[in-house]
Amino acid sequence: MKNVIFRGWIVSAIMMAAPVLTFSQNGSLSPDGMMKTHNEVPDHKYMPPDAGRGASPAHKVKNTGFFTSQVNVASNGQNILGDAANEPSLTVDIAHPNRMVIGWRQFDNVLSNFRQAGYAFSIDSGQTWTFPGLIEGGIFRSDPVLGCDTSGSIYYNSLTANGSLYTCKVFKSTDGGVSWDAGVDAHGGDKQWMTIDHTSGTGSGNIYANWTSYYSSCLPGYFTRSSDEGNSFESCVAVADNPYWGTNTVGNNGELYIVGAGQNDGLVVERSTNAKIPGSAIQWDLSSYVDIDGYITSQTPINPEGLVGQASIDVDRSNGPGRGNIYVLASVSRISNPDPADVMFAKSTDGGLSWSAPQRINTDVSTSNYQWFGTLSVAPNGRIDVIWLDTRDGPAGSDHSALYYSFSTNQGATWSANEKLSASFDPHVGYPQQSKMGDYFNMISDNLGANLAWANTFNGEEDVYFSRIVPQITGVDDHQPTLAALSLSGYPNPFRDKTTISYKTTEPGWVKLVVCNIYGQEIRTLVNKTQPAGSYAQVFQTGNLPAGFYFCRLSTNAATRTINLVRVQ
Repeated sequence: MKNVIFRGWIVSAIMMAAPVLTFSQNGSLSPDGMMKTHNEVPDHKYMPPDAGRGASPAHKVKNTGFFTSQVNVASNGQNILGDAANEPSLTVDIAHPNRMVIGWRQFDNVLSNFRQAGYAFSIDSGQTWTFPGLIEGGIFRSDPVLGCDTSGSIYYNSLTANGSLYTCKVFKSTDGGVSWDAGVDAHGGDKQWMTIDHTSGTGSGNIYANWTSYYSSCLPGYFTRSSDEGNSFESCVAVADNPYWGTNTVGNNGELYIVGAGQNDGLVVERSTNAKIPGSAIQWDLSSYVDIDGYITSQTPINPEGLVGQASIDVDRSNGPGRGNIYVLASVSRISNPDPADVMFAKSTDGGLSWSAPQRINTDVSTSNYQWFGTLSVAPNGRIDVIWLDTRDGPAGSDHSALYYSFSTNQGATWSANEKLSASFDPHVGYPQQSKMGDYFNMISDNLGANLAWANTFNGEEDVYFSRIVPQITGVDDHQPTLAALSLSGYPNPFRDKTTISYKTTEPGWVKLVVCNIYGQEIRTLVNKTQPAGSYAQVFQTGNLPAGFYFCRLSTNAATRTINLVRVQ
C-alpha cells in the first residue's frame, strides 16, 4: 500500500502553463492536462422555451424501500417538454428535516446549452416538489452546490463565466428555498464544491469552498472561507497538492478535509485543523495519498463531455466503533485491469495518516461495464451508503444504465448485496447541445435511509429526480448478532383493513413496536414499554392510511427486527 505524508506549512507554488496535452504512465492525460480539458464554457446564447411546448406525465416510482419523484416539474406536477436539467445538488434543512432543496443546471431549451441556476423545494420529505423558477434568470450559471447550516439557512453556490474568468456567488435562503437573497461574491472557479461546519465548536457555521486551480478567479489561490454566515468570503489561498474534481467535509472536531484527484493516480486528501478558527491563516497540516487502484477520468464514451464521477469524502460522526473514520470513494478507471469505471472505496482510521487497501463496491465480474457517478454519504449512526449508475443490465453494446445501491453497517468491512433500484435508461438522449449528464450526483444520509438527488432520462430527456432509499426494508439483515433472539411476523400480509403483528422476545426489557412509511417516518406506535420475555400480538388497524408499502420495526435494548407490510385497496 502506497502512502505519502507531507508535513509543513508552506504550499509550493503551482505552475500555470498554457494548455498542453501530456500523458502520465497509465496513458491518461496528466493532471495538468486533465484540468485544462474540462471546464464550463458559455458558448451558446440564451434560448427561451419553445412556444406551446406542452407537458407529459412526470415519472414517479414507489417500491418497497425505494421512492423516486421528478423534481423539475411544472406547477401542475407534470414534466416540462423541451427542457433539460442535470448536475443536481441536495440539501436537507437541519432545523426542519421534512424541508429539502435541490439545485441543478437548468436548460430552458435543449437547442442551446445555455444553463441557469434551477432550484426546487419540498416541504414533505421529497414526496412533492415546487419548481418556482431560477436564481438570477438569464444569467449563465453552472456547477450548483447546496448546503445548510444548523439554524436552517440554505446556501446555493453557483458558478458563472465571462470568457475565461470564472467566479461564484453564494445565495442564501432563510425560508427553505422559497426565496433567495441577491447573493455574495465568493471568488471561485470551475468545479467548485462547498461544505458547512455543523459542529458546536469554534468553526460552527463556517462555509468552505474550493475548486479547480487552473480555472481560478483569484490565483494563486483556489480555496475560500466564510465565518460570518455567508455575508462575506475571505481572500483565496492555495491547497496543498492541488486536489481537483472532488468534495470536502468537516470532521467531528471541526477539522476540514478535502479530497480530489491528485498529481498521480489515486486520490489525495488534505486536512486543516485550524481552518475552523475565524481569521486564522489556514494551514494544511496533512497531505495524504490514497491508493484506489485507479484514476478519475473525463470525456469518455459514457459521458462524452463530462466526468465519469468525482471523488466523495465523508466522516463517521456516530458514537459507535467507527467514530472519526474517514471514507473516500470514486468511480475510477482501473490500473490493475482494463475496467473503464469501477466504484472504489478506502478508509482511514487514524485521521487520514494511512489508508486501507482499495476495495471495489460493485460486484459484477465483467471488466467492460461502466459503474459511474459513484457517490458516498455516511449516516449519523455510522451506516455508509453508496450509489452509482451501472451498465451491467443494459443491452449488449449499449450504455443503458440503472441506479444501484449498497451499504455497510460495519465501517466498510462488508457490504450489502449490490441492489438495482431503477430500470435502465439511455443516458445519451436529451442532450442540451452538450453531450453529458452533468458531472455528479449528491446524497445525504440519515439514520433511516438515504436522500439522493440524481438525473436520468426516463422521460426521453434529461431530468432531475429525488429518491428516498430505505435500507431497512431492502431484504438485507440488520447485521446484529443477537437478532435471532427476536421474531416478528404479520398476518395477513398483504392486508386491507387490519393485520396482526406477532413478536417474541427472549429477555425482559424495553420493547418498541412501530409502523413506518417508506421514508422511515414513524406513523403508528403499537408498543413502547418494558415487557417480560414472551410472545405477544398487536392488531394494526390501517384507518385512513393509503394503500402502499410500509414496514414494521421491533426494537429492544439488544437488537432490531424489521418486516415489510403491504396494504391493498
